[in-house]
This record gives sequence, structure tokens and C-alpha cells, in this order.
Amino acid sequence: MSDEDDFEGGPVKKKVSGKKLILFIVLPVLLLGGAAGAVFALGLLDPLLGIEAEHPEGEAAADHEAPAEDHAAPQEVTPPGIFYPMEEITVSLSGTGTRKNFLVVEIQLELENQEAVAAVEQLRPKIVSEFNVFLRELRPEELNGSEGAYLIREELYRRVSQIVAPTPVKDLLLVKMLVQ
Repeated sequence: MSDEDDFEGGPVKKKVSGKKLILFIVLPVLLLGGAAGAVFALGLLDPLLGIEAEHPEGEAAADHEAPAEDHAAPQEVTPPGIFYPMEEITVSLSGTGTRKNFLVVEIQLELENQEAVAAVEQLRPKIVSEFNVFLRELRPEELNGSEGAYLIREELYRRVSQIVAPTPVKDLLLVKMLVQ
């Protein structure tokens, strides 16, 4: 009986006070925190914090200062390269199935200058031969997704850079890649 008396007197008040604590303190704190996070995420505080005001002024100031910087200290800007289109290459892919798969690739090389174009034109048969050797060894499952395109691009870039070794190749672009 004494246990029942203790149970009725003490713990009942603690359970009610615990619910009140959650209801009147924890819940409003969570709601206010969520509302503050939403306001910050939506950018409603940007004008008050001066975040939006800095960008337009910074851009306007950069526009006005850009000509002055050009006259004071010329910046090193890499000019766009010369894009040299290679012929479309069609190869049959290696595979164990009875069905033949074909790969059609169109490539452009980004070269620095006309001297590089002349060097690539002179070595073009060797470049195409190397591309064919590599592409014929590929299997259709290796070409799935962007990883396959990346594999081809990197390997062809490595090979063409080795062939025209003293001449720099800035980039190799896969203009078209089709697996049939």
C-alpha cells in the first residue's frame, strides 16, 4: 500500500510536467529553429544581412574596374585553341556474342596554333591507326554510361599526345559517340 501511495503522489506530477516541458518548451524551440532555417535557406534575410547588396555592387564595381585593370596590368588569358576535326571512325567492337556491335566516334582535337595543326595533319594516318587499334579492343559493356565515354576520351587523348609528342594537344573532344 505504501508503494501505491508513493506512486500516486510523486510520479504523476513528473509525467505531467514532462509532457508540459515537451509541449511548451521543446516544441516551440524546434518550430522556431525550423522557421529560422527556412527563412535563411529561402534568402529572406539576405537584404537585412547585406548579402544581396554586395553582389550587385561588386559586379558593377568589377565592370568599372575591369578596363582599368586591363590598362594597368595585362592578365594572362589563354586564347581558345584551334579545333581540328578528325574523320568519323567506325569500328566493330570485340565481343563473345554472335551479334556484332559497332562504335561510331567523331573526334575533334583542340590545338594551340597552326603549327600544331600542320603536325597533326602530317601524322594523321598514324593517329587514326592508333585510335582504331584501341577502339576495336573495347567491349560493349565497357561503354555504358558516362564512365565509358570518359575512358575513351582519356585514352585517345593520351595516345594522340604521345604520337605528336613535342606538339601540345590542349584537349580531345568526343563530338559524337554511338554504340550500335
